[in-house]
Amino acid sequence: MVTVLLVAFVALCLLAAVVFRHFMPLHHNPGAPRGSFGWPLVGETIGFLCPHASNTTGAFLHDHITRYGPVFKSHLFGAPTVVSCDEELNHFVLQNEERLFQCSYPGPIRGILGKSSLLVVTGEHHRRIRGMALAFVASTGLRPSYLADVDRAARAVVASWRGCRAVAFCGEARKFAFSVIVEQVLGLSPDEPVTGRILQDYSTFMKGLISFPLNIPGTSYARAVEARRNISLTLEAIMEERRNGGTFKKVAFLDVLLSNNELSHDDKVTFVLDSLLAGYETTSILVSMAVYFLGQSPKCLEQLKREHESIRSSKGKEEFLTAEDYKKMEYTQRVINETMRCGNIVKFVHRKALKDVRYKEYMIPAGWKVLPILGAVHLDPALHANPQEFQPCRWEGLNQTPGKKFAPFGGGLRLCPGSELGKVEVAFFLHHLVLNYRWRMDGEDVPMAHPYVEFKRGLPIEIWRQSDHPTPWFVTQ
Repeated sequence: MVTVLLVAFVALCLLAAVVFRHFMPLHHNPGAPRGSFGWPLVGETIGFLCPHASNTTGAFLHDHITRYGPVFKSHLFGAPTVVSCDEELNHFVLQNEERLFQCSYPGPIRGILGKSSLLVVTGEHHRRIRGMALAFVASTGLRPSYLADVDRAARAVVASWRGCRAVAFCGEARKFAFSVIVEQVLGLSPDEPVTGRILQDYSTFMKGLISFPLNIPGTSYARAVEARRNISLTLEAIMEERRNGGTFKKVAFLDVLLSNNELSHDDKVTFVLDSLLAGYETTSILVSMAVYFLGQSPKCLEQLKREHESIRSSKGKEEFLTAEDYKKMEYTQRVINETMRCGNIVKFVHRKALKDVRYKEYMIPAGWKVLPILGAVHLDPALHANPQEFQPCRWEGLNQTPGKKFAPFGGGLRLCPGSELGKVEVAFFLHHLVLNYRWRMDGEDVPMAHPYVEFKRGLPIEIWRQSDHPTPWFVTQ
């Protein structure tokens, strides 16, 4: 018994020494914001990542802002951290990329995304990879062939509901977004077997992206690492076939990637994964959240429907939507912006201070993480009246481009290069949706931040064809 007690005492002393050495220096940083480092070693990460409705700041941020103000210190993701819910500081951090701050995602996320991911690379490597992303956007843009592909994909998904009374909408949105991105990047149609394999592996990849980083067989993290390896092998086979002159239905951006000799094979694989993350995951959840908010806002839905009826009346029913049609979707743009403001697909970004940074009354010590919380600014009542209410009309007459108080796509050198493509796809899908169907929620389901956003039940909705329901159901109920 004495031996056991002695061993326990020594272990506690060692743990106390580690905690002392780890935390005590953090408390002696004059000028650092007020806050708390939470539990030894663990810090406050668990509370920070606690799931909450994405149209709220969540209990952790609410409590800390109330106690310490919009800028506070904490200990998150294994490092001392300055958390910013302040629009000015967020803008300052995003605009000083590579000068005062640098991208700094946790190691496990980098391990799954790959060392060449646009989300994690820095410096010259980031410039090269971002250059490819900008080239992809430039090659796609608002070209008639791209718009026709998006229009065709939206029509196909909506037409597949014929005879249905209910659908799990998140799955339908994923079908749409995935068919668009694999066609543009890989030149594949959604019904090809290889496309299905990529989708299956990518779904596994996403489930492990934000999971406990335990690389042991059977865990979500280990399965995600294996899924990434499978995608790499599949893409390698596709690339080899294209190099050897295989027969493909259309030219795709993969051909541009293959001709680039500056990028390694892993760079090219990671670029495809990044494209799926941006063009599939975020676009599909944006469509889903638009349907969620519109389903609770009958007047907004009716105004959106009138805009798209006007666009349809000016063209033949079978004609594809054009760039000119997109420019007419002014209210649609307000709906999309308000969906991003309320829904907060990207809640925060990871940065690290490269040197001691003095900002107003705060000192951000070199090496500390900095987390600009974009979602907190979107929901700040001092910046947006009644911030938790879905009000597309708040954007009327305003500059709808991202700025200090609205940054759904980040900012600075890392502003999402494909943001406009995503908005085009959402707008076109909404066009065909509102002209063909009405809908309402089938039970309770809300977008939850984990911190990635998802609907736990997959957003089940009841649907009616417009022709079957001449009187709006939301008027008669």
